[in-house]
Amino acid sequence: MDGGSAQYNPRTVEEVFRDFKGRRAGLIKALTTDVEDFYQQCDPEKENLCLYGFPNEQWEVNLPAEEVPPELPEPALGINFARDGMQDKDWLSLVAVHSDAWLLSVAFYFGARFGFDKTERKRLFGMINDLPTIYEVVNGKDKVRTPASNHSNNKSKTNSKQRAQEPQTKNLKSIQPKDEDEGPDEEDEDEHGETLCGACGENYASDEFWICCDVCENWFHGKCVKITPARAEHIKQYKCPSCSNKRPRAS
Repeated sequence: MDGGSAQYNPRTVEEVFRDFKGRRAGLIKALTTDVEDFYQQCDPEKENLCLYGFPNEQWEVNLPAEEVPPELPEPALGINFARDGMQDKDWLSLVAVHSDAWLLSVAFYFGARFGFDKTERKRLFGMINDLPTIYEVVNGKDKVRTPASNHSNNKSKTNSKQRAQEPQTKNLKSIQPKDEDEGPDEEDEDEHGETLCGACGENYASDEFWICCDVCENWFHGKCVKITPARAEHIKQYKCPSCSNKRPRAS
């Protein structure tokens, strides 16, 4: 899973930083110059997929490592599921953020494994911090290359002008969990008490995050469709797994 680098273990600050830069270059390539190929490989109909970057500046979309615990920290799981439920740029930005977090986890995994002291950890972070993040690279360009095969952006811009003016939470039709110190909202319970999750069939509970599909208008537990409140903030129009898998009829 590590691109033939399973035997490679950087042991000094310079070697870990070199490893970091190689993996970072591969991930940036996937999200910029190779974005068409990356987009096609992230098919929502496939199982949970991860984006890996390797020290030789290559990248790969693949299933997570089967061994538990894995040899190295694993990237974000299931990046393909959100692909068709978001604008291309927002989806790439989300993958970029998770890729930045993964790179740091791998670098400091090596630091912990080989006993870097406080000074060495600080120096490693300083070297890493001097580089722009993947998120900054993906969003700092004048034009972010998006898949030519997806022409939904221009059409959806017109349709979503009015919706974009509404609050994000209303647009998403999502329900945030209540704080523990807040009492039960009787109006909220009355409105959603009989609502069943379209995935597991369980009832609505005020302490759980829910999201509504903009196509079939069924409600789902966030955990059942692998959507967190943080991820929901980036979704302009949510489609549940069933609606995402439906193929448009040929006219």
